[in-house]
Amino acid sequence: MKIHELQPAPGSKKEGKRLGRGTGSGLGKTSGKGHKGQNARSGGGVRPGFEGGQMPLMRRVPKFGFTNNFKKVYSTVNVESLNSFKDGTVVNEELLAKERIIGKREQYGLKVLGNGQITKKLTVECAKITAGAKKKIEKAGGKVVIVTSPAAKAEVKSASKAVAKPAPATKAPAKAAAPKAAAAKTAAKPAAKTTIKTPAKPAVKK
Repeated sequence: MKIHELQPAPGSKKEGKRLGRGTGSGLGKTSGKGHKGQNARSGGGVRPGFEGGQMPLMRRVPKFGFTNNFKKVYSTVNVESLNSFKDGTVVNEELLAKERIIGKREQYGLKVLGNGQITKKLTVECAKITAGAKKKIEKAGGKVVIVTSPAAKAEVKSASKAVAKPAPATKAPAKAAAPKAAAAKTAAKPAAKTTIKTPAKPAVKK
């Protein structure tokens, strides 16, 4: 092959659509938009899902369930998948991801499920394990080591900080002793009597 023989892969290059270049092209005059109407205008058309004002499909169909934003997602593996390892192997999430037994490594670590049988003597390191899976691994001569994932550690740390943080102490207001004493003194003093003198009536001569 020579340089002048190089060409792009079939279908990777496509000629642009030439609009308004005469009726013989098939896209002349109205440029493929037809005569008038909302879709023929500049900036025309409707948003995706709009059905002309009637109740759109997205709102007609029933809704159910919800999305839990606080769910804990684990990478899962069944005990039958661990038979591919040799006796004495320490099986953890890293090894399973390397061997492509699990896909994406989830943030809360590995969870071992009890589907199938295990015949190999393995040490399984995981964040969670079902009772049935643990029983099968120990019956085959292996052992289970519970490992806390970084996400779970961070969760516990933040929770302990929230519990350990003491509530701010509120100081009791100082007793106002002086005003009370003054009030007691004023209460003890009897109110001064006020006498009203009436002017004497002049004597009437007969």
